[in-house]
Amino acid sequence: MDPLDGFGSPRREEAAADSRSAWTRFSSWLECVCVVTFDLELGQAIELVCPQDVKLTEKEKTSICYLSFPDSYSGCLGDTQFTFRLRQSVGRQCFRDDIYNRDAPVTLQRETAHFFGYVYFRQVKDVSMKRGYFQKSLVLVSRLPYTHLFHSLLQIIAPEFFEKLEPFLEAVCNEIDQWPPPTPGQTLNLPVVGVVLQIRIPSKTDKPGGSPDRQMTKESLLPVPTLLPTIHELDLFKCFQSVLIHLQMLWELTLLGEPLVIMAPSPTVCSETILALVSSISPLKFCCDFRPYFTIHDSEFREYTTRTQAPPNVVLGVTNPFFIKTFQNWPHIVRLGEIKMAGDLPKQVKVKKLSKLKTLDTKPGIYTAYKTFLHKDKILIKRLLKGIQRKRPSEAQSAILRRHLLELTQSFIIPLERYMASLMPLQRSVTPWKTPPQVRPFSQDEFMSTLDHTGPQLTSMLRGDWMGLYRKFFRSPNFDGWYRQRHREMTQKLESIHLETICEADLLGWTKDKSEVEIVDLILKLREKLIKAHRQQLQVKDGVLDKLDAFMNSIVSSLPEDLQPILNAR
Repeated sequence: MDPLDGFGSPRREEAAADSRSAWTRFSSWLECVCVVTFDLELGQAIELVCPQDVKLTEKEKTSICYLSFPDSYSGCLGDTQFTFRLRQSVGRQCFRDDIYNRDAPVTLQRETAHFFGYVYFRQVKDVSMKRGYFQKSLVLVSRLPYTHLFHSLLQIIAPEFFEKLEPFLEAVCNEIDQWPPPTPGQTLNLPVVGVVLQIRIPSKTDKPGGSPDRQMTKESLLPVPTLLPTIHELDLFKCFQSVLIHLQMLWELTLLGEPLVIMAPSPTVCSETILALVSSISPLKFCCDFRPYFTIHDSEFREYTTRTQAPPNVVLGVTNPFFIKTFQNWPHIVRLGEIKMAGDLPKQVKVKKLSKLKTLDTKPGIYTAYKTFLHKDKILIKRLLKGIQRKRPSEAQSAILRRHLLELTQSFIIPLERYMASLMPLQRSVTPWKTPPQVRPFSQDEFMSTLDHTGPQLTSMLRGDWMGLYRKFFRSPNFDGWYRQRHREMTQKLESIHLETICEADLLGWTKDKSEVEIVDLILKLREKLIKAHRQQLQVKDGVLDKLDAFMNSIVSSLPEDLQPILNAR
């Protein structure tokens, strides 16, 4: 083997760059599409990757193979859909999409170090197969958390793929390569196999919980588009139906990034529950690792199940009862069973002591010693129960749940946002001739002192130990991620204000009595700021960057001729 052809080698990277340029639009939606089948000698194996020139490492291929099939305990007959998430291999070039991630809500930003796998698995009896069963998965691999869109797409293409196989899949990939790229705030029409899916990509400027207007297309489309009301939201009521009375506890555990295992009868239930939990703290981004479906074959299995150190801040969804023994040192385990009705209400699981989590036939329950900081919202539970009795549609129940969780998270986050805004230097303190001032450091004690007058009690009826919840939140990865994001945005805002202030200043007048060295120093600093502004996609007033660029060019042309080539070459 030629050493230059290894993964990450110059030759392979160059070839990949050439071939991927032909799939630019496709790659803005999907990394690739995989077909995973069961081979009697090899076990799970990748049968096909489309586009063919996509380079997956052996580790990524192995992970996709094992995560694309339900384990034998699930007993999934027929068609099953679920989601997994895997870590990219070390050495893979990080994906950068600053424009999309800049404009998208933080909860819908493109993953930089992980892939999502959206799976459509079919297992049906087939006497022509040696095992007596046809077993195959169609998997969409993407960096985008568009759960509802990609599972809707699978429902359209997978049944037909299992009949027509490879040529059909190539045709689908070519159609996806004609789609416009996902642009936050835009309504898009996505044609695929005779169907047009109409979607709207959310923008970070959308009002949380609102219903943004769709831009109606002027052309008359045939066929008439199938309208998807969301690209990412789940049926929360269905996901949480057996834990409704413990929703407050699960929200707190997710907010605090606590180690949590969801054990469920199928990969569909565990993956949807994990994704629903992660979305329950929206618009706050869940900054810990989460695996909607996790197996003992996962490359991080040892890392996450070691008993030599405390469990990591990760949420795992599993179906294999073996995990009960493996996760006995974890502080929070939710065991879900098949949904059983207790009258009108789905039977609710009970909170149980961790010491009872010992046997493989452990009963459904929430095994934890955790005590919630806030009281339960009994009004919400009564409202949902009344909805069940009145046969209210699941979509309406989910909307009630989503609104409740949004208001709860906003009540928690608004005091933090308000305090963070107070750390921003005044605009008048930004002057053209000095480095812009820095954001003041975050003081937990100072923040806590503001809660008496501007705390969550202003917007939430829930009572409890809000201060204790904040103190614990400060030690979580979710606070660290939120603070870093806000600090970065505020620093960039100061940079934008500084550029605008420089643009409004009399730069030519300043240079008149300055030495050549000082003028060159100014040009170099301005050029550095402009490069940084372009790289970070800084949002500044129209014309600011062009005006500064023109100023630099005019100043350079006024300098001695021997200096000009040096400055222009930089």
